[in-house]
Amino acid sequence: MDDLEAVAAAVRVARGVVVLTGAGVSAESGLPTFRGDGGLWRGHDPMRLATPEAFDLDPALVSEWYDLRRMAAEAAEPNAAHVAMAELERHVVAADGRFALLTQNVDRLHQRAGSERVVELHGSLLVWRDHRSGRRVTPEPTPFQTHPLPGPDGGWLRPDVVWFGEYLSEAALAAAASALTWCDLFLVVGTSAVVYPAAGLVGRAAAAGAVTVEVNVAATPAHVDHRLAGPAAVVLPRLVEAAFGNVA
Repeated sequence: MDDLEAVAAAVRVARGVVVLTGAGVSAESGLPTFRGDGGLWRGHDPMRLATPEAFDLDPALVSEWYDLRRMAAEAAEPNAAHVAMAELERHVVAADGRFALLTQNVDRLHQRAGSERVVELHGSLLVWRDHRSGRRVTPEPTPFQTHPLPGPDGGWLRPDVVWFGEYLSEAALAAAASALTWCDLFLVVGTSAVVYPAAGLVGRAAAAGAVTVEVNVAATPAHVDHRLAGPAAVVLPRLVEAAFGNVA
């Protein structure tokens, strides 16, 4: 981590910090990633279940798969990376800076760790919506008794996440675009940097003049000024400590 001190110095002087997080952060809390080596579920490729077409074809199967993921998210605990990002936010905001956490994760572990300025680019597993009306509901943190579960307006409940082939919400995209207008330090953490449009944000931040930093176990295609190699749960607490002192 030769760049640690340089990045810590950039953190200390930054007036606008934006963090983009991906599945690698959740994986450190024990949640499997789509792009890992988890294999099949009941003979199905999980990535092929993450589409509107799969839900139309077999809503019970897709509902059951996502209900299992929802229960795994409910049972998971934030890790040291989540805690460090919440601490980073507190320091930046306390110094009258601006902060945004753009996450591709759908488990809400960032919020449980204390992060407040979170933009959920891909939605949330903990919220579901009627597939006909779009009305959102937050189920109790217990497994569904039937699959699929009826929605409030005559449709089936589907997870309020962005599936392959669907567009990110206009509100999430607008929030991300707004953050890039004031960002002078952009950290990309635990993501493969291959899923667009999120993967394009680091390039846009760099084009706007922000210092860019990648925190990941392995290097990705992202073009950044600094790379901090290692698990986010190890690297980020060290970074926050180098910048501000011990993580609370």
